[in-house]
Amino acid sequence: MTRPSVPAFATVPVTLVAVAVAAVLTALSGRYGYHRDELYFRVAADHLAWGYTDQPPLTPLLAKLSMAVFGDTPMGLRVVATLSAALTVVVVALIARELAGERNAQILAAACTALAGFVLGTGHMVSTATFDLLAWMVIALFALRLLRTNDGRWWIALGLTTGIAVENKYLVVLPLAALLIAVLITGPRSILKTWYFPAGIAVAALIAAPNLIWQATNDWPQLTVAGGISEDDGTENRIMFVPLQIAQLSPFLVPVWIAGFLRLWRTPALRWSRPVALSYPVLCVIVLATGGKSYYALPLLLVLVAAGTQPTLDWLHRGRQPVRRAVFATAAVLTAITSAAFTLPVLPASAVNLVLPVNAEQGEQVGWPELAATARTVWEQIPVGERDRAVLFAGNYGEAGALAKYNDGLPPAYSGHMSYADWTPPTDDHDGPVVLVTQERSPQYEAHFGTCTDAARVDNGQDVDNEEQGAHVLLCAGPTKPWSALWPDLRRYY
Repeated sequence: MTRPSVPAFATVPVTLVAVAVAAVLTALSGRYGYHRDELYFRVAADHLAWGYTDQPPLTPLLAKLSMAVFGDTPMGLRVVATLSAALTVVVVALIARELAGERNAQILAAACTALAGFVLGTGHMVSTATFDLLAWMVIALFALRLLRTNDGRWWIALGLTTGIAVENKYLVVLPLAALLIAVLITGPRSILKTWYFPAGIAVAALIAAPNLIWQATNDWPQLTVAGGISEDDGTENRIMFVPLQIAQLSPFLVPVWIAGFLRLWRTPALRWSRPVALSYPVLCVIVLATGGKSYYALPLLLVLVAAGTQPTLDWLHRGRQPVRRAVFATAAVLTAITSAAFTLPVLPASAVNLVLPVNAEQGEQVGWPELAATARTVWEQIPVGERDRAVLFAGNYGEAGALAKYNDGLPPAYSGHMSYADWTPPTDDHDGPVVLVTQERSPQYEAHFGTCTDAARVDNGQDVDNEEQGAHVLLCAGPTKPWSALWPDLRRYY
């Protein structure tokens, strides 16, 4: 069956929206400081490999490229995140176009994306979710073109994008699984009856192969990490799934994406797009069943937002137009204010506690220099003659990354957390005192070292209630056995 052609793309206004997003993110990228994950990526960038314990290689590689070109600062590191967010705005507008959205609908889709809290939050800092979001949007665009045109060659584009996306984050298999289930339920099954389908799978597998081989040869540590997340946080993730789906995108966009779902499901001219609509609830079921985090399903809401912009504009042109436009304008302003306040560093650092219940990641960008300075004061308590045999050890990769970045007067920091455990451990001749940085004291963990004294507590100076506020810096007598023998016991996956 011949599908309708798509409207012309609103290139100039959509580009202007994307540029505006990039300008705002750039202006704010230097406030607060590094996020704990960014501190980890900085170090991972110096240990480039085909895989890491908790992630594929693409994000550390992009971090390295960004720092090499733009500088080893929060602003320099975050250029790639800013560019990714701007491209996401453009791709969502293209999705609106693919769904027969006219010029104004495309512009509105770009604007809604630009104001969405999740987009701004992931665009502000470097994370695997930053590039995962862009990949999901490109995959959604190619999937819609496949469904609209029934041209199997789009499977090759989907395979190419999926392969690259798997080199960044494995979650990309979830929306694809949801889409395939939806196609099997609603059709058209004909898109699966072409050699392009297995060819696309082969392309994806070929590109993803280096990392998958790395995982296989290292006993699939990513599965251990994922299992730990589900075991530790699964119940809370399920309870908070719906509230966070609403809050993290924006409560004011709920009517838009509901309208988008109904449009895709009910409109005869868009019947071909039904699998995309159904894939969102299918994905939600998958995430809830596995105890995954709420944001695992969040990107597909942007596809529904893109679908909902045309009916939103139609609603604005019906009935009491001045009243409806006033309501819409108020919602847009409130969306901008709340999204910025909860996801961007617009508040003083001392006021960050106000947004932590919704977005704890804001607090994870405060206090790292103070943590390193506290560790330095404890390190200086070690007699000078013993420092050559002493070790600085951190309980998690954020702390170790902070000690690596703000290391004036400090030796290299070690940790058993995630991929830090795969990098060079201390040599066995480092049998002297150990400065141990840890969020909470643990007799079981401290038993790996000699007598430990609580030498200092971390204070970020802003009273921000993040995970490292009040962390302990212990001075321990030394390891209980050689580091080479102790190291396997210090490995932590979550």
